[in-house]
Amino acid sequence: MDIKLTIEQLDRVIEMAWEDRTPFEAIEFQFGLSEQKVIEVMRSEMKPSSFRMWRKRVQGRTTKHLKKRSFVKGNFKCSMQRQITHNKISKR
Repeated sequence: MDIKLTIEQLDRVIEMAWEDRTPFEAIEFQFGLSEQKVIEVMRSEMKPSSFRMWRKRVQGRTTKHLKKRSFVKGNFKCSMQRQITHNKISKR
C-alpha cells in the first residue's frame, strides 16, 4: 500500500468500512483509499474469519456504493422505529 496511515486513521478507516451506511466513496474522499485498497487494509488488519464475515456483509450492499443507492442522503428512519425521548429507549 503506497498511502501511509497513522494508527488513528487506520482505526477510522476500519470503523467506516464496518459501518453499513458509509460508502466507499466517503472513505476514498477522506483518506484517498479506493475500494480495493480498503479491502486490502481490512484483509491485512483483521482476523481471516472477521474479514470473511465483513466481505460477505459488504459485497453487493447498496448502501456501501453511492451509484447503487436509491436515496440521496444516508439518513433513513424505519416507520416501525419509535422516537427516543429523555434518553430512554421506547419499549415495543
